[in-house]
Amino acid sequence: MTMSSTKVIVGGTIVTASDMYQADIRIENGIVAAIGSRLDAAGAEIIDAAGLYVFPGGIDPHTHLDMPFGGTVTADDFESGTIAAAFGGTTTVLDFCLTKRGEPLSEAVRTWHAKAAGKAAVDYGFHLMVADAGEQALRELPEIIGREGITSLKVFMAYKDVFQVDDGTMFRTLQLAREEGALVMVHAENGDVIDFLVEQALARGDTDPIHHALTRPPELEGEATGRAAELAGLAGAPSMSSTSPARRRFSASGRPGRGDWRYTARPAPSI
Repeated sequence: MTMSSTKVIVGGTIVTASDMYQADIRIENGIVAAIGSRLDAAGAEIIDAAGLYVFPGGIDPHTHLDMPFGGTVTADDFESGTIAAAFGGTTTVLDFCLTKRGEPLSEAVRTWHAKAAGKAAVDYGFHLMVADAGEQALRELPEIIGREGITSLKVFMAYKDVFQVDDGTMFRTLQLAREEGALVMVHAENGDVIDFLVEQALARGDTDPIHHALTRPPELEGEATGRAAELAGLAGAPSMSSTSPARRRFSASGRPGRGDWRYTARPAPSI
């Protein structure tokens, strides 16, 4: 039996960001074609949703799939991670496309597409990490934004000698983002001081798991967030802190800056 490319979901309660109401949904070739009462279902596959809620597909804007880091790789790749997402009602994920210093941004994007090719069970997009903001990146970024639809960039203020960028690179990235209409996501921690505290802890033999937290005190997150917010204000670029739970971060980023810009912070209590 051939499955119809047209489906009609009947009898469910539709839930949106603002409303709940009963209606049928007609889907043609994977796209919602109509919402209404008693829709024509001739020749369509009928999905009975009586007594069920019907939600739009969710979007997970922060995933790390098939990501190498610290000599390991994240547990989920694009196959297992997106299958799990689909089972939970998430139909789009935004993964972080990592780059290396000196690597063409377009090459990094191709690498991440290859990770997802033939595996992704849902729609996906990328946040693009910027490791340096040299002339090559300046030339590539507008084309990548236009071709790939990537409108969010990521910079790290921590993980020295791996991801961490200096303030000049971050500021130049913020300027690029302003010019291209992109958002800059910042991993805001003072990586230099963290490394110094780690060295001191290792010298003392403090290697229990608790010292991972103690070498990353909230003051270093607050300082980095304040610095990132000030630089974003100077560049006039919209940006946000993407991780971490420290209360100090919000006080640091709460002061209005200059010009037309915004800086937001994403709470992450699980980190």
